[in-house]
Amino acid sequence: MSTSPSPSPPGPGVLDAALDRAFGHPSGLLGRLGGKLMAIGNAATEHRVVGLARLEPDETVLVIGPGPGVGLDAASKLAGEVIGVEPSPQMRELCTDRCGDRAEVRAGSAARTGCADASADVVLTVNNVQFWEDRPAAFAELFRVLRPGGRLLLSAHEKWLPVTRHELAGEAAAAGFTDLQTWTWDPPGFAALAAQLRAVKPA
Repeated sequence: MSTSPSPSPPGPGVLDAALDRAFGHPSGLLGRLGGKLMAIGNAATEHRVVGLARLEPDETVLVIGPGPGVGLDAASKLAGEVIGVEPSPQMRELCTDRCGDRAEVRAGSAARTGCADASADVVLTVNNVQFWEDRPAAFAELFRVLRPGGRLLLSAHEKWLPVTRHELAGEAAAAGFTDLQTWTWDPPGFAALAAQLRAVKPA
């Protein structure tokens, strides 16, 4: 009979680190698994956000945190130019595999897109805002890169938002966005309730 203590379950720090490697900053085996799960679990929301954007063939679209590239791919079939800004090398590779030369994929983040002033007509982001380290800086950056009259569409799992969707809209308004709308949407299947936001840069 062994007198060794039973192994303890992983602590919160270990679980948080694993989740971050799978979804927050995907890398390694967990990152590949996270990418597959995101491609499946987020697909309906990605397509809904692209649909809500009503993209035109002459528009430039910036996708923040495209992950495995499902929304990036959908946008690239409708808009004239599509750029994905993604911090994870592994996810950038998945985006390129999925989209080929229909989208430009570059390293960056919501707060550091690498885009020129007033260079995008639309910004799309799905299940990414919860990873923004500095939301005011990110909203300011997205406001900067949008052309006058440009629009922002954002969606995230409501239960994982760091603030309420109404507070998030307030942060967007503080950056200069107007015509703010926010609502919830229940995706099909087992995906969590989505908080969604639309905003416009004044013309």
